[in-house]
Amino acid sequence: MRILIDFFPIALFVAAYKMYDIYTATAVLMAATLVQTGIIYVVDRKLQTMQKVTLVLVIVFGVLTLALHDERFIKWKPTVLYASMAIVLGAALWIWKKNFLQILLGSQLSLPEAVWARLTVIWVSYFLFMAALNGYVAALYSTEDWVNFKIWGYAFPIIFIVGQGLYISRYIRDDSPAEGPASNAEKDAP
Repeated sequence: MRILIDFFPIALFVAAYKMYDIYTATAVLMAATLVQTGIIYVVDRKLQTMQKVTLVLVIVFGVLTLALHDERFIKWKPTVLYASMAIVLGAALWIWKKNFLQILLGSQLSLPEAVWARLTVIWVSYFLFMAALNGYVAALYSTEDWVNFKIWGYAFPIIFIVGQGLYISRYIRDDSPAEGPASNAEKDAP
């Protein structure tokens, strides 16, 4: 369900681009991102920092694209978002000695400190890769090619998330009580 919620603004953006143009698609992306953020807020009763930053960047770069009638703004928005996230995570880890991933996800995942640090470096690397890749496509290819890249480019986050899951799965501890003769006897006791 969450993947569908995350994917629908991009899907609507691509559909609007194919039917109309980049400016209509930008307006659709802005509206869809507002709706997406509202849905996430209703479901979770809160918004993560990444969701807030994404919303602000979509609105700011969307307004610039529409007001200045310059498609470069919306094309470079992902690069700015990814680079910003890499800078924040990296600065927090190496300058402020804080691990934002652990702060955000530590209540949901119990991992050793060294794994949290490696995981943050992996995320920083991923964000830098995605920023560079989007920048490359935005700078050197047509808008049509960039929009098509947005479609198949969704393979990168899926591959990254699966790979990350495989990496951390060996470190996740199962804190639930073991099922065995003693625990079954306890269940049967009056």
